[in-house]
Amino acid sequence: MKAVGGDRNPATADGFGVPGAPGAAGPNGTHGGTEAAGALRTPGTLPAPERVFARSGAGTGESFVCGIDFGGTKIAVATARPDGTVLAGERLDTDAREGAEQAVRRAMHVARDLVARTAADTGGHCSAVGAVSPGIVLPDRVLLAPNVPGWQDLALAATLAEGFDLEPERVAVGNDGKAAALAESRWGALRGADPAILLTLGTGIAAAIVLGGRVLAGANGAAGEIGYLLRDRADIGFGAGRAPLEEYTAGSGLGWRGGELLGREADAAALFTDPDPRVRAMVDEALDELAVHVANLAITIDAERIAITGGLMRSAPRVLAALRARIRTAVPFPPVVVPARFLQDASLRGALSLAAELPHLPTATAGAASNAGRP
Repeated sequence: MKAVGGDRNPATADGFGVPGAPGAAGPNGTHGGTEAAGALRTPGTLPAPERVFARSGAGTGESFVCGIDFGGTKIAVATARPDGTVLAGERLDTDAREGAEQAVRRAMHVARDLVARTAADTGGHCSAVGAVSPGIVLPDRVLLAPNVPGWQDLALAATLAEGFDLEPERVAVGNDGKAAALAESRWGALRGADPAILLTLGTGIAAAIVLGGRVLAGANGAAGEIGYLLRDRADIGFGAGRAPLEEYTAGSGLGWRGGELLGREADAAALFTDPDPRVRAMVDEALDELAVHVANLAITIDAERIAITGGLMRSAPRVLAALRARIRTAVPFPPVVVPARFLQDASLRGALSLAAELPHLPTATAGAASNAGRP
């Protein structure tokens, strides 16, 4: 597998690395400032892009970064200092049925407005933009992203660079789960752990692997797509259009199987608290099946720590207990299993982390000429 990043530029490499970022994190997943949340506001008149987005030779004041998380239903945008301190944020609907072009256009409009407000508040400039989405995200295009029509083959990095009037090297794009692992490694629950795993349990499932200070991308950017793991010898898996482990253990699969069992529509999160003994047995079996595969992964890479995020962590005590029990008995050197730090906005933090890894324009001192043109 190819490792992601290290000292290479995430905008041009096949991934991103995990340097020793400064700045210890505060409690409850915050770094001070304003957390990325809130309703979409109507953007006002924006300054010219060069006043708030620093191209070479144009930066003044303290630099900050902008992150965009393109989700299947929501888009989140935030600005932050390079140490991860969130400065401001907005959210808006993806409107996936309307296609990718409008989603990117509206996100850029909101991001431009947010950057302008942050620049006005701080007197600084935006030095880099990071963006994440589901699917296999390559430097030049997006692959295997079925949730938003038109997203596949979208030249996301080039589109953002043009829309923000930034040099291409100041825009980084990546897979949302792998970027979230980068954020957890820089600022969160995986900091200082290597090898480590970020396990995302939601509508789907995925694992992002931190090894040798890097998040693994794989030869095709698909490392850690454990939803495609086979459950038994009879499974055909991807060749049959199936994702065996995801269908059995992820939220989408649990909801479908719970509905079949109960004879009514079932929500995966609700199944975790359903008193019906049949439902409890089904959920326990799914969690143990998942735990077996996670234990195998932990054995394979000799993981030091596993952090878990995603919607199913609303039932964290049950999820953690199941994984810890199996891993404790099955793995020769059991890793520590903990909740991820960024349970609510992991992908957005990942986008910010991608941007924070890019080379930044120097901060100009008061009364001094700008050094922004120097790398």
